[in-house]
This record gives sequence, structure tokens and C-alpha cells, in this order.
Amino acid sequence: MSKQPCGLLTLVVVLSIGASAAAADDPAGIEFFEKNIRPVLVSKCYSCHSAKAKKLKGGLMLDSREAIRRGGESGHAVVPGNLDDSLLIESIRYEGLEMPPKQQLSDAVIAKFEKWVTMGAPDPRGGKTNPAPRVIDFDEARKFWSFQSIRNPQPPKVADGSWATSDIDRFVLARLEAKGLKPVADADPRTLVRRVYFDLIGLPPTPEQLDEYVSDPSPAALAKLVDRLLESPQFGERWGRHWLDIVRYGESTGMERNYSYPHAWRYRDYVIASINADKSFNRFLTEQVAGDLLPATSTSQRHAQVIATGLLAIGTKSLNERNREKFAMDVVDDQIDVTTRAFLGLTGACARCHDHKFDPIPTKEYYALAGIFRSTTTYYGTGSNRGNRQQGQLLALTADGVRPVATSGGGGKNKAANKKAAAQLQNLRKRLVKLKKQSGDDPNAKQAALIKRTEAQMKRLQRIVKQQKTDTKPAASVGKNVGLAMGVADGNPKDTQIRIRGNADERGETVPRGFLTIATIGDAPTIDAAVSGRLELAKWMTHENNPLTARVAVNRAWQHLFGRGIVRTVNNFGKNGERPTHPELLDHLATQFVQNDWSVKRLIRSIVLSRSYQLGSQANAKAEEVDPENRLLWKANHRRLEAEAIRDAILAASGQLDPAPGDKSVVATIGDGDIGRSIQPARFAVDSVKRSVYLPIVRGAVPEALRVFDFPEPSIISAQRDVTTVPTPARSEERRVGKECRSRWSP
Repeated sequence: MSKQPCGLLTLVVVLSIGASAAAADDPAGIEFFEKNIRPVLVSKCYSCHSAKAKKLKGGLMLDSREAIRRGGESGHAVVPGNLDDSLLIESIRYEGLEMPPKQQLSDAVIAKFEKWVTMGAPDPRGGKTNPAPRVIDFDEARKFWSFQSIRNPQPPKVADGSWATSDIDRFVLARLEAKGLKPVADADPRTLVRRVYFDLIGLPPTPEQLDEYVSDPSPAALAKLVDRLLESPQFGERWGRHWLDIVRYGESTGMERNYSYPHAWRYRDYVIASINADKSFNRFLTEQVAGDLLPATSTSQRHAQVIATGLLAIGTKSLNERNREKFAMDVVDDQIDVTTRAFLGLTGACARCHDHKFDPIPTKEYYALAGIFRSTTTYYGTGSNRGNRQQGQLLALTADGVRPVATSGGGGKNKAANKKAAAQLQNLRKRLVKLKKQSGDDPNAKQAALIKRTEAQMKRLQRIVKQQKTDTKPAASVGKNVGLAMGVADGNPKDTQIRIRGNADERGETVPRGFLTIATIGDAPTIDAAVSGRLELAKWMTHENNPLTARVAVNRAWQHLFGRGIVRTVNNFGKNGERPTHPELLDHLATQFVQNDWSVKRLIRSIVLSRSYQLGSQANAKAEEVDPENRLLWKANHRRLEAEAIRDAILAASGQLDPAPGDKSVVATIGDGDIGRSIQPARFAVDSVKRSVYLPIVRGAVPEALRVFDFPEPSIISAQRDVTTVPTPARSEERRVGKECRSRWSP
């Protein structure tokens, strides 16, 4: 065998070293490490493999980046980018060494470690371990740009006043002129009209539509075209898919037992309908966090608001988990993760095990949020098939409103819950009698407040007891005309305790329900003892003083229209995120967004009609030298179409595309079951000529037409699509050749 491949291998190793160094500073990678890797190392490994271990085993320390890569007596624990040579991976797989020795980690956790190593093992830890608790100075922390109040800056004056057609252009041009640059020429009409069609509805213009605009490429004609596309039902299908990426939409639980979610499609359709109706973003947010707690003027509105809370139910679930408390806290963690990242651009879930390592989010405030979601019941479905240790219920959408139902079988679980609620109700009655007796006819303020709170708790429990008496029937018996949905409802409101190092069974002090101090300017809403606090959470996030929500929302729209956000790390506005390239423009857009009733369509219209959006993509030597990444927006960025736009464009060009909305989902037709066991994944691979947004998104069985073009992993929160340049088979072959080369040429 020639030694030439080894030369290639050397190059690969050198490149991987550089890649791992870069990975150590990658914000997304560090976020992944903090959320998924560090907590496991701390809870499962540090007792034997850290600087503070009573007896260091195998000469191996895992509590710093240098130590985990150096390894111990057996060799390197982690080789960034190389699973085969990483002994840590071999050990947790039980393929030789078996660590942890008492109980193997779950398949899901092992998969996360494998992904981490493949990513280049990003690891922000230095040589020190277990540093002293961080004291957060919130006044000092608020000097960071994203935690400051949103300002309304005046558009700057520019030298070339004739170029700009909007305030957006003036902000962009001012930055260019400060660097001695000019924008390139406008895109030609054919390029621009295709850009507008794909960006707004995800489909190419027909030849007739293209010719119509080219014959009259005036600003008035463009404005008319943009208005027509914004009113098209296809707009919601395009931009609804953007939102589904962010909120990890999937139609199964994922994890070890991948059970189907036959009713997740209702949330998908809610998103599309809301965007088409230009529902104000603050209302859109509130319905997804607390729609069940909002008043409704009709049954259909009540149902839609409950379906909206599916946001909190469609995340992954570890149904194989035996520990009910851990399962509950994992669900809460997912809900904190999606709400803080999707709406606030903060990685709040990183504070589950310890104070956030980079942002001013103490563990106490993580559990203040956790108390809100622990006071909430999540209805995610999944039946009683073998292997499901954590069965869930669904919500029946009846003419009378909404009520929980079991997914299958009869209500053993419900009877137990009903018995518990009845006992609590009886205790409250006794307490109320005692309170009234002690206070007499003229209770003081404190006594009156206790009586009022106790009466409110009794009313809530009375509703639960009444409701649960009818909840013993399975969902199959509720009737054909009754819809079923995933969602949430208030459960048993109470504060929760800090979990030491994130361990569900190790309790610390009880933390009152509340919000993040760093994102609170002024007074935060108070949470009554008788409610979960979700509605107050939504009000806090959408308050005019919140420094994050509007900024994050407009930045997402900008990203989808320019290919990159003004803040490139669209899910992370914290310290590890990138700084805005145009901070004044971001605040201008956020201010206008709120003043325009949080209208997403008006926001998009203003951006698309700006001259900055309409630029061509020609080269410019001087600009390339000064700003090679085009951060200052002197030209349009080249962008690859997403998987859905590619597939839909092919169907449209061939005349096969059926533009009518999809009906439910294939998953609803197949029903409830364990994918890979009772349901074979091949059953979801159906031919369809509907738009791609209506294809089944089953975790672990994403349609091939989407997967090969970098469709995001539906188990995680995604805001930016990956664009790969190396085919997976080629990477596999590279690993195979490298392994063979090492075996032949190692001394």
C-alpha cells in the first residue's frame, strides 16, 4: 500500500487541529457543551476523574479542556473530530472500558457526546475546576448592548442623499461611507423578482409573472408585487416553516422510544394561519406561551389558542426514563430552552446545573422560571404501548371548550390524580374554616389575603376534581367530531426547589416563581399563588421595556431576507453571541416594529422595499479588501435555496405542485405508535405533490428530499440552516482511510 494516503491523513490531522481550536471559541459549540456535556461530566465523572477527586482513577482528569484531551493511562480521552480515537466515547459505549461503571448512560446522552466530539469537542474550560460562585453585578451587566433599553435613533445624515430610498438605507449607507465604500449597482429586474418571490413565498415566479415585472420594474410596481405576495396564502407556508425551525417542530418524541405525535400538525397549521393573518407578534408569542389562559369570544378561538400552546408540548421526550421527577424536569428544561431562545435570544437553559457561565443568569432564576412550567401540565399524548414509561394525555377540543383525555386505556393515572386533588381540596376546606374562625368578622389585611388565596385555590381544585371525573375514558371514545390536540394547561401552581447540580432528586432552597433580572427594566409582573405564571411570563416578554424580544424578532426577519442577521447568532444575544453589525439600525427596526403593532408583514415590507435589499451581488475589489465578509452590506449575499424551496420549485416547474393546503399529516393517518418498532419509518416516506411544509417531520425519519439539503435536526432549536460542502459518504471514507492508514503505519 502506498504511503500517499498518510500524507493526506497528516493534512487532515493538521486541519482538524485548526478546526478544534476554532471549535473551542464557537458560540454554538460552547452552548452545546454547557447544556449537554458539562452537566453529565460533573454528575457522572468528576467524583473519580477531577482535580478534587479523593482518589484519581486511571490518571484521568476530565475537568478541564487540556486534561480531557490529554487523557490518562490508557490514552487520549477526547480527540476532537475523531470518534474512533476518543477513548471517552469507547468507554461510554461500553466497547471496552465501561464508564460510568454502575450504569451506562442513555443512548440519547451517548449520541450527544458523539456529536460533541464530531463538532470538534468545543470546550471553554481552562485549567481551574470548580471556581468560586460568581457574584453577578446586574448594574454592570446591563452595560452590555443587548440588555440596554431599546433606543429610537434618528437616521444618520449621509453624503450621497440620492441613493437612499428609506431610513434603512441611510443607516446602511452611513456605515459604508464611514469606511470609504459605496454599494454596488442594483440587481437587474429578473434577479430581483426571483429573489422577492423566493424570499416571500418560497416559489419561483412563472414566466408570465417574471415578464410582467420586467416590463415595468418601477418602485410602484415592486410595491404592488410585494403587497400581493404578502397577502398570498403561500406567504404563511414559507414564513411558517422559518418559525417551525426555531421551535424544534417535530411529529414524534425522538429519543430512545420514538413515539409518534399524531396531532402535532394542528400546531403547524396554527402557525401558518397566524402568519397569514399577520397576527401581531406579541399576540403570537402570548398565545403560544399562555393561549389557554386568554379570554375567547368563540369556541374556535378558544381551540386555536389552546393549539398554540403546542409550542410547549412538541419537544422531545425521553419516554424510557424511569424517574418521573427527572422526566418532569427534563420537560421543563425543554420549555425554558425554547421560550428563552426563541423569544429572548438567551440560552437560559444553561443555568440548570450552575449559574450561567457567560451571561448574568443565576441558577435561582432558572428555577424561578422552572416553577412556572412545573405549575403547568403538558399534554403531549403517546399511548400505553410497551416501553413507554411516561404516558401522556391529550386535550379534547369540544363544543363546550377543552378538556384532558387519556390517549388510551382507562384512567388509572387519572383516578390517582383525582384522589390526590380531592384530598388537597378537603385540607383546604379545613384550613379555610380555621382561618375564618381565627379572623372573626373583621379580618386584618394579612388574614383577608390568606382567605382570598385559599378560596381561589379551592375553586381551582374543584374544577380539577370535576374535570377528572370524566377523564377516565380513552381518546378513542370521545367521538369522531371531537378534535384532539397537544398543548398545556395550568396544573398545581407552586414554587419549586433548586435542583443541586441539575439532579432532579437533590433538592435545594425553594425559589419563588419569577423572571430574569437582566431582562427586566422597571417592575416585573407579580404572579398570584393560584396561577402558574405563564400569562405573566408572556406579558413580561412582550412589555415595551423588555430589551430583547423586539430586537430578536426583527433580527430573525432580517436574517431570512439577507442570509445573515444584523446579529449573526440569531438565537444568542448574550456574551457568547456576535455583536450587531448595525446596532442603531437594529434598534430603529425594533422601535418601528412595536409602533406598528408588532406587524411582521409591515416589517418585511419595509425591508424588501429598501434599496439595500435590492442590491446586486457584483464583485468590488476595494470593498472585498475592506469588508471581505460583506458585514457592511455593500452587496447582496449569495444564498443557497433551502430544501423546501428546491423541492417546491421542482414541482412547480414541472407543473405537478398542488398549491392547496395539506390535510392534517401522514402521521395522523398512521396514528400512535413506537417508530422503528410498531411503526416502520418507511411508512412515512409517501409521495406527495403538496408543498414541503406539509411533509411529515418525524424525528429520525425526515423525508430524504429534505434531509439531503441540510434540513435542520427537528430535535433541536434551529434558526440558521447549515450549508454543507462535503458529502456524508466522503467524510465516512475519509475516516475509514485514516483508520486503515494508522493501523498499517503506526510504529
